[in-house]
This record gives sequence, C-alpha cells and structure tokens, in this order.
Amino acid sequence: MGILFGFAPWIVYWTLVGNVPLLVAAVVALVIAAVGLAAGRIARTSAGVLEIGSVATFLAVAALTLLASHSAVQRWVLPLSIAGILLVTVVGVLTGSSFVHEFTAAGQPQGVVDSDVFGRVTSRLNWLWIGVFGAMTVSASIPPILWTEASLTYVLSWVIPFTLLALGALATKILPDLMTAGAGDIERKTTFVAYHEATIDELYYLATEHANREVGAGQEAYAIKVGSKGTALVGDESRQSWPSTYKVRAARR
Repeated sequence: MGILFGFAPWIVYWTLVGNVPLLVAAVVALVIAAVGLAAGRIARTSAGVLEIGSVATFLAVAALTLLASHSAVQRWVLPLSIAGILLVTVVGVLTGSSFVHEFTAAGQPQGVVDSDVFGRVTSRLNWLWIGVFGAMTVSASIPPILWTEASLTYVLSWVIPFTLLALGALATKILPDLMTAGAGDIERKTTFVAYHEATIDELYYLATEHANREVGAGQEAYAIKVGSKGTALVGDESRQSWPSTYKVRAARR
C-alpha cells in the first residue's frame, strides 16, 4: 500500500475534481503534495522525485484552473493531471531517481536491494508504470478530443484509468514479494576489508565471516565468491577493499 500513499495528492484530486469546485480540488491536492514533500525531507533529508513532481504538477494545475476558461479546464483537467504523473515517472527513470525503487526497496534487506535481480524487477516496474500512466492519459484524453457520449466518457475517463492504476499498484506489491520469496537464489553483493598480503584462503574466510554477519541470525551465507582484485583503502595502502558475492539460506543446525 505504500505506493498508494505516494500517489495521495493525485488520488485526492481525482476524487474531489467531480464533486467540488476545480480550484478547491487543485488547492487541496497541492497542500497534500506540499505536506508530503516536507515529510519526505524530514524522513530522508532529501525529497523524492514523486514528492517534487506532485508539488510541480498541482502548482501547474492550480495555475491553469485560475487562468484558463472554465469549460477548457473542465474538459482537460483530468488527462492533464494524469499526464503530470506520467511525466514525473519518465523524468525519474531518466535521472535514475525512480519512485518505484524507493517504494519497492522499503523493508527489503540491503543485500536484496543491491542485487541484480532487484535491479531488473525495479526496471520492469518502472516501465510498467510508464505504460500504466501512458494508457491512462490516452484513455482520459479521448473524451475531450472526440466529445464522446456520456456513458463512453465515464468508461474512458474513470473506469479504464483507475482500473489500470489499481492493477499497477497490485503488480508493484506482488512482484517484489515473489522475488523476495526466492531470496536464497539472489546473488547478493558486498565488500570486505583484508590486508594486502592476505592469501586466497584468508580472503575466502574473511568474505564468509563478513557475509554471515550481514545475513543475521537464523541464516547463513553460501556460494561465496571473491572478486579478482581489491582496491587499496584511501590513507591505508596496507589494506584493501575486496568485492564479493554470496547467496543466503536457512542456517543448518
């Protein structure tokens, strides 16, 4: 459900827009977006792309509501607000600060988050959300372009877009959980420190000890591999940082 809280300004706006004056809906959504931005800064010291994008979107929506004609705003406000979150998603992917990664990483072990499998799942979810918001924007744009009949307008503007939104949120919840269920098959990445003169046996011993400290109680690391080259530590050339990978399984008694 975490990702739905990130969408809160849009969800509130879409709920209000057909029931209250358009400017009121835009201002309420903007206030919620601003609160979310402030909360993100407090919790993480830096705001995420979704929080920044929601503030920018509803500033623009509020400005358009004030400046454009009422009939034009009434026709286009829904597809434009959806296009705003589509733009936020695309910008996040292009800048490497995707909101999808933020929400799917929450509560996951760091080893899982750093794994190649997690990266692939996040990438697919990024494109899933781009597809969802793109399809929502197209569907909601058809009625104001074609002036369709009321029943078809209802389906294109509301039923299809919000069914897609719900399916996207469900996929974002299920896919990372399926991935975590097979966490033992994920090759996790880490680094450990060893003296420059360490032998290969010593390196594997240190890598094993380090990996077991990371996985915690009730689990053990296996299939441990050490990288081919270490990197000298800054200010201490006698020690090196070595890359290693490992998998995790339940500890054997």
